[in-house]
Amino acid sequence: MDVVARLQRRLSGPLPGHDAFLELSGYKRPDLERARQLDPPPRESAVLALIYPKDSVLHLLLMVRPTYDGVHSGQVSFPGGKREPSDVDLAQTALREFGEETGADPRQVNVLGELSSVYIPPSRMLVTPYVGFAERIGPWQPDANEVARLLEVPLEQVLREDILKRREQFIQIMGRSVEIPYFDLAGEVVWGATAMMIAELRELLLRDPELG
Repeated sequence: MDVVARLQRRLSGPLPGHDAFLELSGYKRPDLERARQLDPPPRESAVLALIYPKDSVLHLLLMVRPTYDGVHSGQVSFPGGKREPSDVDLAQTALREFGEETGADPRQVNVLGELSSVYIPPSRMLVTPYVGFAERIGPWQPDANEVARLLEVPLEQVLREDILKRREQFIQIMGRSVEIPYFDLAGEVVWGATAMMIAELRELLLRDPELG
């Protein structure tokens, strides 16, 4: 059984969640049940963590958001966005947004499963991350309004221990700077919700003896 098949099996079982990563940040986000009970409820959205081979090496796709007047300006994220009424489910949301933002054909993607949902207070968004695999993908034609650039990160780099670092970061919802954990990937600071998703994905992958 290859790495992707083993990952798919793990995604179907109990997930690690985010508590271990949140402990590093020194604060707790509202839990999912409290978020769902908010009035009005948070908006639903979904993202796609795509794994694919490039030059015979597995990669993970991330993107840098453009600079704009908003809470997620310039941040690194997975392709994704809010659910539309026409979306059958959140998996379709993730695939549709992936296609719109990257220009690649989402029909090339096999959805392996989902990670734990993340509530993002500044945007009042409840995000469900999906993990996908594509044997072939592209060509990339990113939407300049949504994507400053794509980051094709070798999966072995995502799994390295030395990419987890700490720095001072102003947290808008807290109104002050705190020391946060982040991942140093492709020269970019990956923090917040995306870092939480990567941390959970890493934990699932590092259970594999061929990767750990």
